Order: sequence, then C-alpha cells, then structure tokens
Amino acid sequence: QVQLVESGGGLVQAGGSLRLSCAASGRTFTSYSMGWFRQAPGKEREFVAAVSPVGGITLYADSVKGRFTISRDNAENTVYLQMITLKPEDTAVYYCATRRTAVLSRRSNEYAYWGQGTQVTVSS
Repeated sequence: QVQLVESGGGLVQAGGSLRLSCAASGRTFTSYSMGWFRQAPGKEREFVAAVSPVGGITLYADSVKGRFTISRDNAENTVYLQMITLKPEDTAVYYCATRRTAVLSRRSNEYAYWGQGTQVTVSS
C-alpha cells in the first residue's frame, strides 16, 4: 500500500510560481513512476507530468512544457512539481499519483494510488 500526501498549493498571481510536494509512504517508492494530474471545475482530470523511478526520464503535457518541472528525491520519498510563469488556466486541484511500474504514462486510469489533491488558484 502506498499513501500520497500533496502540499504546496495556494493562491498566486499570474506570472508567479509555486512548488508542489507529494510525500509518499511505502518502501517501494523508488520502484514506481510518479505523476502529477490536475482537474479544473467542470473538466476532466488531465495529465500534467510524470517522472521515472530514478528521475532520469520525464514526460510533460504540451500545455505545461517549459514552465513546469517534475523531480523526485527518493531519499525523502517525495516528488515535486515546480511551476513557473503560472497562468489563470493552470487553476485546478493538483493530484499526485503513482503506478507500480517504471514505465511512464499519461493515462490516469493506469495509476493505482492517488493523493487527496491540493488547490492551485492563479489570479489574473
């Protein structure tokens, strides 16, 4: 069993930055790929970014490429999402998730464990 707890969300002005954290429990953290997803009101959950178990491979949605950076610290069992140049359309609840494989995926239904989410609001 893996438990995920996100933090770091908040209210920020357009153009600002935030860093989200996701703390994971479980000894197999270093074997799993990790992902960030987001869901805005009235919209489906969408993929944001994913990172391989040792952090060497990353994957991003086109909408965040060049602005968001996913990373992980396996010693701390934590994955991060650094967000810069935030836009109002980035407003959403952000979720971290993990799947029991090293292969990255953009598909939310391929992730087995989810956190409770953290709200990010970007004002114009």
